Amino acid sequence: WERVEMFHTDSVMCGVSALALKTNAPTVLREEALTYPDPKGATVFGSGVRCAPEKAIVANASAVREWDSNGTVFGFNPNIPGHTAGEFGHNDFYPVVMAAAQVTGDVDGKKALLAMICLDEIRGRLAEVFSLKSYKIDHVVHGAIASAAVYGALLGASAEQIESAIGMAVAHYVPFRAIRAGKQLSDSKGASAAISTEAAVLSMRRAMRGFVGPRDIFRNPEAIFRFFEPTTGTPASQDNIDITLGNKVRWGVGPSPFNLVLSTAGSDFAVCGMHFKLGLYEHQSAGALEGLLSALVHNPELAAGGADAIEGINIVAYEPAFGIIGDPAKKDPKTRQSADHSMAFIVSRILIKALKAGKVPSTMDAAWMDLMLSPYDYGKDALYDPETRAMMAKISFSHGGPAFDAKYPDGIPTQIDISLKGGKQISSGMVMYPSGHARNTSADLRKILEHKNRMLGDIVFSDRSAVDAFVQRLVKMESASAAEVAKLYDFDWSAMRSHDCIDG
Repeated sequence: WERVEMFHTDSVMCGVSALALKTNAPTVLREEALTYPDPKGATVFGSGVRCAPEKAIVANASAVREWDSNGTVFGFNPNIPGHTAGEFGHNDFYPVVMAAAQVTGDVDGKKALLAMICLDEIRGRLAEVFSLKSYKIDHVVHGAIASAAVYGALLGASAEQIESAIGMAVAHYVPFRAIRAGKQLSDSKGASAAISTEAAVLSMRRAMRGFVGPRDIFRNPEAIFRFFEPTTGTPASQDNIDITLGNKVRWGVGPSPFNLVLSTAGSDFAVCGMHFKLGLYEHQSAGALEGLLSALVHNPELAAGGADAIEGINIVAYEPAFGIIGDPAKKDPKTRQSADHSMAFIVSRILIKALKAGKVPSTMDAAWMDLMLSPYDYGKDALYDPETRAMMAKISFSHGGPAFDAKYPDGIPTQIDISLKGGKQISSGMVMYPSGHARNTSADLRKILEHKNRMLGDIVFSDRSAVDAFVQRLVKMESASAAEVAKLYDFDWSAMRSHDCIDG
């Protein structure tokens, strides 16, 4: 309960701050949603006006994801055989539960949190058993499947209707990673989960009206699961996928390529293995940030010496981090979405903060809070900041090879080595479980997240008391009545702080 409450609160604060700073996709989708009035529907952040549920969901989920700063899962649970596929995923889908609560009017806080746990359980376990990215399919498919199931369950859909909706979502709406390809990323990257979930909830609504979608989609030989990982007629190998139409056995009746084990009791729920971002950054850079902060905390002369004292920085990383956010092509980001997927940019921004201060706190928790990356670290002014760009030029990357690759996705194996002029070498050593990681035991997570919530809340609300009041409603959600849950995302939009668009 505590874990999902923390993830949900984190996601909402990310979403409302993205809207306050007029980011494009969330603003466009929020305005679009309000053109679909539905008195029996759901609401967008900061409004009491009801609109079509799937439109409210796409708007809110897009806002939640925009900063790429909410929860993350790497789909790795060695405690369950076959659950180590290592697919990505993010905690973008809670607006599905909130919309269903508003539509039904009978979902109190405890039931809403239980539904969020269920949603995370389904998508988290799917991430453990089937790697979508291996086949260039976007990771959001798992969340869409979970969204259809949970939305339908909350609205009283039958098992057959939920099966139809999931079948439709998988058969009709599979996004590919073209969304994330290229040096400069677009709105589609941040809104991918939202758009897939919109389709999943629309499929669920259609199924409840009587539309019948494909059945038994996980065993269907021509759906993505058995298509890419055949269980009959040919070996299950992504390097040798036999798709010859003449192979009748290949396309016949057969099992799903995985068994999906869902927790129903105890403490081993998927949400407990998900990770927090302690500020704005792509999560695979968390190991490098932890290493950098450790170097700064334990070597005060590093911050005091200024940028000129640094000869070079080498980051040793694993695949896929080395190939995705360590790509040299991403050392020249021209959009916010590209900057938060550039490890060189991310590391440089936090280091420049420390160098400008000339000192850092003496503890890791305090350093994370003091140097936390905010939306402004990726805005139009930050993108071309000359000091950041100069520091990026000093950064190089190395692939850690099998010794590093084998430790992912259990951890985020990363090492940062800093060379100072004069010959001194500072090395973090290998970082495995950085602060925010589910297996990290040293960070005071609640304290750091409280700081993050206030940092983002100060962008939205006129004073700190308004921030704290809004956050407390989220934190105490378990005791909220159904009527209170229905209004949880509402606040006075007209009183929101006024900002120029962060992206110019």
